[in-house]
Amino acid sequence: KALMAPNLDSFGRDRALYQEHAKRRIAEREARRTRRRQAREQTGKMADHLEGLSSDDEETSTDITNFNLEKDRISKESSKVFEDVLESFYSIDCIKSQFEAWRSKYYLSYKDAYIGLCLPKLFNPLIRLQLLTWTPLEAKCRDFENMLWFESLLFYGCEEREQEKDDVDIALLPTIVEKVILPKLTVIAENMWDPFSTTQTSRMVGITLKLINGYPSVVNAENKNTQVYLKALLLRMRRTLDDDVFMPLYPKNVLENKNSGPYLFFQRQFWSSVKLLGNFLQWYGIFSNKTLQELSIDGLLNRYILMAFQNSEYGDDSIKKAQNVINCFPKQWFMNLKGERTISQLENFCRYLVHLADTIYRNSIGCSDVEKRNARENIKQIVKLLASVRALDHAMSVASDHNVKEFKSLIEGK
Repeated sequence: KALMAPNLDSFGRDRALYQEHAKRRIAEREARRTRRRQAREQTGKMADHLEGLSSDDEETSTDITNFNLEKDRISKESSKVFEDVLESFYSIDCIKSQFEAWRSKYYLSYKDAYIGLCLPKLFNPLIRLQLLTWTPLEAKCRDFENMLWFESLLFYGCEEREQEKDDVDIALLPTIVEKVILPKLTVIAENMWDPFSTTQTSRMVGITLKLINGYPSVVNAENKNTQVYLKALLLRMRRTLDDDVFMPLYPKNVLENKNSGPYLFFQRQFWSSVKLLGNFLQWYGIFSNKTLQELSIDGLLNRYILMAFQNSEYGDDSIKKAQNVINCFPKQWFMNLKGERTISQLENFCRYLVHLADTIYRNSIGCSDVEKRNARENIKQIVKLLASVRALDHAMSVASDHNVKEFKSLIEGK
C-alpha cells in the first residue's frame, strides 16, 4: 500500500494534492477579497465598489515567495556567466571604447568592415544578461532607457567632427530594440501578461506606445519582430476569451437574493468581463479597429456580456451596467460615422437597450407616480446612451415610442 501509485488525473497530477492546493488557493483568494472589502468599509468606499473590478492576483503568497526565491537564484547564477572572462571581453564599456577608437582613427576601414552591422550582434548577449529579470509588468521596473547599457551606447560614435548622413552606427540602438527588447516583450506577452489585470495591461500598452513613438524605424507594421510581438499579444487575448471568461446562467428567481452566493458570483463575473472589455480597448491606436471590434465586441460583448444583461434587473442596475460598457468604447469610433446608424457590431447591444426601454415602460404601468417618473428618467437615459454610440435611429425610435419630447436636448447634452 505504501508503494501504491498515486491517483493521477488526465494531466498527470496527484488528485489529492491538486485538490488540496486548489482549496488553499480559494481560501487565500477569499481572504484577500475580505481584506479589501474591510478596507473599503473603513474608507467609506463600499457603496461605489463593483465586485469584479478590483484586482485579484490569483497567485498565492507561497507561489509569490517561490517565484522570488527562484528569481534571486537565477540572478546570482547569472553573475557567474563571465567570472572566468577578462573584463575587456564582457564589459560593454570596454568593448565600446575599443571600437570607438577604431572608428575615430580609421573610419574608412571601420566602415568597410561593416562594424555597424556587427555591433548589435556583439552587444546582444551582454544586454540580454542585464535584462534577465527586467519586465515592464512590475511597478518598480526600470525604464530600459535608464539602464547602464543604454546610457553607455546612447552616444556611441558621436564625435566632434560633423557626422555623415549615412552614419553606419546611427541604427545601433534601434536595432538593439528590435533584436532584444521586442523578443523579450514577446515572451512576456505569451507567458506573463494577464489581460484581466488593468495595471499590467496599462503597462504593456505604455511600453508598446513608447517603442512605436520612439523607434518608428524598426517598430512598425512591416517589421517582422514587431509582427511577432503583436501576434503574441493577440493570441494571448484570444486565449483569455476562450479559456478564462465564464458567464453563469441562473434563473432570475435565483438572483433575487442579493446576498446569495449565485448573485455575488454572477455580479463578479459580469464586472470582471467589463473590466476585460476596457483592458482590450486600451489597445486602441495600436491594433486596427477591425481587430479590436472582433475581439471586444464580437468575442466578449456579444458572446458573454449581452448574455449576462438578460439576467440583470430591468431598471437602474441594467442602465448602470450599460453605461459602464459604453464608457469602455473609444469615442473615436463614433466621430466620423455618417447617417443615423452605429457600427454594425453594436447592433445587438442597441437592440437590447431598445428592449430595455420597452420593458421599463411596461413594468411602470399601474405603478405610483414616483415610479412612473423614475421609469421615464430611465428611458431618457437610454436615449442618451444610444445617442452616445451614434445609434440615432434607435434613439429616435425609443423617443418616439415613449413620447420623449426632449430628444434634441438629450442628444446635444450627451
